[in-house]
Amino acid sequence: MNLFWRETAAPTLALFASVSTLLCCALPAMLITFGAGAVMAGLTAQVPGIMWLSAYKGPLFAVAGVLLLGAAFMKWRARNAPCPIDPRQARACMRMRLIGTWTLSFAAVAYLVGGFFAFFAADLLL
Repeated sequence: MNLFWRETAAPTLALFASVSTLLCCALPAMLITFGAGAVMAGLTAQVPGIMWLSAYKGPLFAVAGVLLLGAAFMKWRARNAPCPIDPRQARACMRMRLIGTWTLSFAAVAYLVGGFFAFFAADLLL
């Protein structure tokens, strides 16, 4: 696999999947908690896909988890891959690795926050 896919594309794909878990579960919970039920009603009227995400949260979390684990595995497997010898390309390679690591970390946090609100918050907070 090429460096672009391992270091940036896979973590970015996992990030988009993880952010969808936030839209499905954390955003509605946050809006309702802050007393913005009317905003949530207006949002679901304008963006009906949010209700679809909420209805299929199990498969959504499964797919997002598989993508997140796949991206983490690809980064872990490439952890000792050499960067090019050229100093400019080596700096670009290290920058791509850092961006990929931050992206993957943010995706994992988004996934965990979405999972908390989807499966545990109602039981713990009510």
